[in-house]
Amino acid sequence: MESFSDFIIFKFGGFHLKVASVISFLVFIFVVIFFLKILKTAVYSIKKFDTVKKFTFYSILKYITLVFACVIGLQILGFDLSVLVAGSAALLVGIGLGLQNLFSDFISGIILLIGSSIKVNDVIEVNGLVCRVKEINFRTTTVFTRDDKYIILPNTELTKSQLINWTHSHLSSRFQIRVGVDYSSDVPTVMKIMEHAATVQKGVQKEPKPFVRFIDFGSSSLDFEVYFWSEEVFRVEQIKSEIRVRMFKLFAENNVTIPFPQRVMHIKNDNPNAGRVKTYIDSLK
Repeated sequence: MESFSDFIIFKFGGFHLKVASVISFLVFIFVVIFFLKILKTAVYSIKKFDTVKKFTFYSILKYITLVFACVIGLQILGFDLSVLVAGSAALLVGIGLGLQNLFSDFISGIILLIGSSIKVNDVIEVNGLVCRVKEINFRTTTVFTRDDKYIILPNTELTKSQLINWTHSHLSSRFQIRVGVDYSSDVPTVMKIMEHAATVQKGVQKEPKPFVRFIDFGSSSLDFEVYFWSEEVFRVEQIKSEIRVRMFKLFAENNVTIPFPQRVMHIKNDNPNAGRVKTYIDSLK
C-alpha cells in the first residue's frame, strides 16, 4: 500500500505528482466543502443580520476561505510556491495592472454590500438612468430599467458617480409636474384644477396631500407646479402622464389655455428712402 501511495503519476523537472498527494488533495477539497456548508449555516443563523448582510458576510468569508484553500491545495500537490512566485513576479505585476479595474469593481462591491447604501429592489438614478436594483454581486450590479431592459453595471459606476436612491429611507418619494397657462387665466382656478387632477389620480398618496405652487411669471405664461407623493417610484412617469391628460381636459372645460411660446422681433431698416417709397405707395392707393 505504501508503494502504491508513493507511485509517481506525473513528473516534470523537479516536480513529482504522487498518488498520495492526489488522495490528500481530494480529501482536502471534501473538508473545504464541508467547512463552507457549516460556515453558511452558522452565518445564516445569526438573527441580528438581515438577509443582505448575511449574504455579504458569508460571501466574504467564502472567498477568503477559497483563497487559502487554493494556496494549501497547491502545497499538498507538491508545488513550491516560493519558486513559483519568485519566477513569475514580473508576470504578476503585469496581471495586477491589467486587473486594476477588476479589483476596483470588487472592492466597490464589498462596500455596497456592507454599507447597504443600495439594496435589492431599491430604485436608483445614476448618470440620468432610473432603474431598479435586481442583484448585487462583488464585481457587477444588475439593474432593470423603465424600458424593461436589464443592464449590468460595474460596481465602480455606483460608488464613483453621483447616485440618487429614491427608496433609501422611505418607500414613497415626492414628484412634481410643471405647466404654464395664459396670463388671462384665473390663478385660484388653475391651482384648484391642478391639485384635483393629482389628488384623484390612482397611485398618488392621500397623505401628504398634493399641493400647488405659483412658480414664476414666465415670458409667455404663468408657471405652476403641482407636487405629489407616490410609492410607484419606478413607474411614476405613467402616473405623471395620466395627471397631465386630466389637467389638459379640465383646463379645456374651464377655458384655461396653455399659450404658445411668443417672441417679439424688432427689424431695423437702414434704407433712407424707405419712408419716401412708403409715402409714394400710399399716394397711389
